[in-house]
This record gives sequence, C-alpha cells and structure tokens, in this order.
Amino acid sequence: MEKTHHYTTALTWIGNKGEGTAHYRAYDRDHIHSVAGKPDIPGSSDPSFRGNRERYNPEELLVASLSSCHMLWYLHLCSVNNIVVVEYRDQAEGLMMERPDGSGYFKEVILRPVVTITDASGIEKAKDLHHEANKMCFVANSMNFPVHHQPEFKVAAPQI
Repeated sequence: MEKTHHYTTALTWIGNKGEGTAHYRAYDRDHIHSVAGKPDIPGSSDPSFRGNRERYNPEELLVASLSSCHMLWYLHLCSVNNIVVVEYRDQAEGLMMERPDGSGYFKEVILRPVVTITDASGIEKAKDLHHEANKMCFVANSMNFPVHHQPEFKVAAPQI
C-alpha cells in the first residue's frame, strides 16, 4: 500500500512597485517562498525574463531539487551497501528550451556528482548505486524529461 506525504509551502509576491501588473515592465518578479519554521527562500524569475539575478529562480530550484534528492538517496544506498562516502559535491545543469510563444520545457538535467569514498575496491558498486538512486528519487520520478548522471569518483587519502 502506498503511503502519502503532504507538503505545504507559501509564496508571497513582493514585486508590486505601486501599479501592480498595469503593464509588463510595471512590476518586479520578486517573491518569497516560505515553509513554516524554516528560513525563507528569495525567489524571482530568470534574468532573461526580467527577474532579479540575486534571487533564486524556479528553474534553478528545480535543478537543485533533483540534485538534492539524488544525493540523499545515493548516500542512503551507499550506507546500506558498505560504501563509505566522505565527500559529495554536484555541479548539476539543466537545459531548458523556450518556444517562440514564450512557453518552455526542460529537455534534460545532468547531475555531475564528484564522490569521494574510502575504499577504491568499491568504485564499481558506487557507480551502480547512482542508477539505483535515480530509480528511487521521488523528484526524478516525477519529471517528464531524462535526468542523466556523469559521476566522478575519488578515493580519500588514508588517515595517518
């Protein structure tokens, strides 16, 4: 039986410069994402769409969500498969296509995790676990575009 999980967020637009949306250039795209008991996330649109480059845009947050979800599943799978990860970094990239009418879609996201493990003999298993993490990631399973993985592995220097 499937379990359900419910998530609630709040969004407040703070971009009214006095005229509301009277015309396209009359308002800012700035907004605040809030979740009870957590720090706010400053949002805007991409600078290509009159957004504030100092704030997160929805496209960046989507790519970040995929990266984070993958990492969390990956670390879990490593822990239950005796792969000791001591460092994990990802340089994720999303490719979004914009149609002539201004609509768009994501074509793909590429995750590029650099994973440092303690035992070189576990690299093959560590590679395989990226595929398993992708199968388990709730966010990746909800996308209608491919999420690719290009992992790199390092082995930690022995502690002296």
